[in-house]
Amino acid sequence: MTEASKNYFVHESAYADQGCSIGEGTKIWHFSHVMSGATIGKLCSVGQNVFIASTVKVGDYVKIQNNVSIYDGVILEDYVFCGPSMVFTNVFNPRSHIERKHEYKKTLVKKGATIGANATIICGVTIGTYAFIGASAVVNKDIAAHALMVGVPAKQIGWICDCGVKLEAVKHHLTCAACGKSFQLTENGLETV
Repeated sequence: MTEASKNYFVHESAYADQGCSIGEGTKIWHFSHVMSGATIGKLCSVGQNVFIASTVKVGDYVKIQNNVSIYDGVILEDYVFCGPSMVFTNVFNPRSHIERKHEYKKTLVKKGATIGANATIICGVTIGTYAFIGASAVVNKDIAAHALMVGVPAKQIGWICDCGVKLEAVKHHLTCAACGKSFQLTENGLETV
C-alpha cells in the first residue's frame, strides 16, 4: 500500500512493520511500534510509546493509552480501553537465561472492558465484557462481565454498567443511575433485564 492510499495514520516517529494489519481510521502516535503480524481494527487510538507484538489482535474502537506494551498472546476485543502505563504479561515465571516462548499464556480482554492506569494483568486470564479494572490493580484470575475490581490482588467491590457507572443494587436487581439500564444478578453473573 502506498503512503497516499493509506486509510490510517502512523506518526513519522512510529514504526508499523510490513505485514501488520491496521484498520481504517486508526491512529498510531509518537514512538510506537506495531510488529509484523499484529492486527489492529478500525478507528483505534494507539498512544505514544506503545508496543504491539506480532500475534496480538486488537479489535475495533480500542483505545490504548501511552506507555502500554501488548505482548504475544493478548487479544483485545472491540471497545477495550487500556489506561496509561498498564501492563500485560505473557509468562508466569520469566528468567532472562531461560527461553519460555513456548509457555506464553493467552490473555483475553472482552468487549468494552476498561483497564485503569498502572494496572497489571497477569497472563492467562479472561477479563469479561464491560468489566472495569481500577488503577494500579493486579489481576491474577478471570474477571466476570461487568465486575468492578480494585486492589492488589484485585477484588470485586461492585458491578458496573456498559456506560462506566457503578450500578446501584436492590437485592438482586441493579440499575444504572446514569443511563437507566437494568440488570438481574443470577448465579451466572449479571444479565440484562
